[in-house]
Amino acid sequence: MAGETTGVEIVDAALAGEAAPFAERLVADQVASKLASQDATLWGPEAESEASIRLSWTTLHKSSRPLIGEIEALRTDLRSEGVDRVVLAGMGGSSLAPEVITGTDGVPLTVLDTTDPGQVADALAGDLERTVIVVSSKSGGTVETDSHRRIFAKAFADAGIDAARRIVVVTDPGSPFAELSEKEGYRKVFLADPNVGGRYSALTAFGLVPAGLAGADVARLLDQAASAADSLAADTVDNPAVKLAAAWVAAHEKGAEKVVIATVPSKEGGSVLKGFADWAEQLIAESTGKQGTGLLPVAVEGPDSPGFADAKEDATPVTVGQAEGAAKISVTGSLGAQFLLWEFATAFAGRLLGINPFDQPDVEAAKKAARSLLDNPDKLKGGEEPSTVDGAVEVFGSDGVATDGKLADILRAFFDSAPETGYIAVQAYLDRLDDASTSILRGEIAKRTGRQTTFGWGPRFLHSTGQYHKGGHQNGVFLQITGAVEQDLDVPDRPYTLGVLQHAQALGDGQVLAEHGRPVLRLHLTDRAAGLAELVRAVQEAGE
Repeated sequence: MAGETTGVEIVDAALAGEAAPFAERLVADQVASKLASQDATLWGPEAESEASIRLSWTTLHKSSRPLIGEIEALRTDLRSEGVDRVVLAGMGGSSLAPEVITGTDGVPLTVLDTTDPGQVADALAGDLERTVIVVSSKSGGTVETDSHRRIFAKAFADAGIDAARRIVVVTDPGSPFAELSEKEGYRKVFLADPNVGGRYSALTAFGLVPAGLAGADVARLLDQAASAADSLAADTVDNPAVKLAAAWVAAHEKGAEKVVIATVPSKEGGSVLKGFADWAEQLIAESTGKQGTGLLPVAVEGPDSPGFADAKEDATPVTVGQAEGAAKISVTGSLGAQFLLWEFATAFAGRLLGINPFDQPDVEAAKKAARSLLDNPDKLKGGEEPSTVDGAVEVFGSDGVATDGKLADILRAFFDSAPETGYIAVQAYLDRLDDASTSILRGEIAKRTGRQTTFGWGPRFLHSTGQYHKGGHQNGVFLQITGAVEQDLDVPDRPYTLGVLQHAQALGDGQVLAEHGRPVLRLHLTDRAAGLAELVRAVQEAGE
């Protein structure tokens, strides 16, 4: 079970001193050992009922072992049939962990956590003769995942392929999806541990099945987690998770509620954990961002990036890997070990912050708003008139957001409306492959405004940072980017297309944010390529 050393170094001496009392409190209360033994009382009586059915993740390095043989047997069977292309339909924890695992192992996995018709069409355009789709959902009711399942089932059938033989399911025991899968005769159904929430599910079937079928070494991943388990359960100030949680909360108490995460090579020369910051982003934001408090994770491109290299007093820069640049904390270790370490640290932070790290009370609001719009399609058509049109960009804003004038002026005023210690959230409801260059906006805005800036692909981020946006510190402003759909995709047996669903999700979330009193500026690109180029220029001009 050997792996690179797992550890946390608090590089900043002042922060280390401030963190010490929080670490000592966790040790005195025996929080680590109690969590390892799945004590549901750690977060208070209000959280106890939820925590009592959410703590099995602490022993997954043992309980997930039987999956290894099942995954390998199915992979061997599929390969013998010439099926070696794996597509994953899943949202939130069902997609982020497999993406990190396969990215770190360097094996291909096509991830669908989008409602963008172009991105889904690209996945369909792959060789269906060689394709198996893993549909991951605890209940099966996740609208994005259900849409992907329907679209792929029809595509397989249209190609003369037995769809049931090409659909593998990961769900909870007794779920409606498990029943549907049995009725439809899908190739295999993997039942995950129901006592694990989505963002803590990296080492359950939700993380292991798609990654293992794609060719990642999931047995090694469990070995890595097992190698760190004893140290994470120890009631000592040297426990890496105790150190990490104490540092986060000490910084938070002094006004640094943002945790800026950059991934770098480890000291031991291990793999760069590709995509780890995106996985950690969901874990931390959804677990802690509630009751007007919490830690806002900011995933950045590297230690030289805006927001990390120039972090101010409202943010704590953390490297995943060796300490570099402005890092105040570094976290080292193999991927499996770090999954477990960050999960323990997040649960510890929840106790110190006085919140329940296992619920997500504000996530459902955006889903309800989107469903309401889908049920009233007239609200999605023709009911909106842009306040301003600047080239290929249409401008819409919530009450109180200035939307008149040149795009650069509108952006400048909007960015200035964020408190100096607040944040700007860029939310792109676009194709994260074909429109990938949109992500440069994060660094451009952060550099020019000096404010912490997050970037999320919609609707992917709704299952991630969406909880923090409504439940955490209310000091964010929200820049939505939507785009014209060139060629839409029908969702079989549903009264909407993917493009309509994507639009409803953007408007629904914007509506909920506005109801929370948060400023929302939506820019609609009538031509995606031209509009994005104009938007980048406007951001640059706004910062001059």
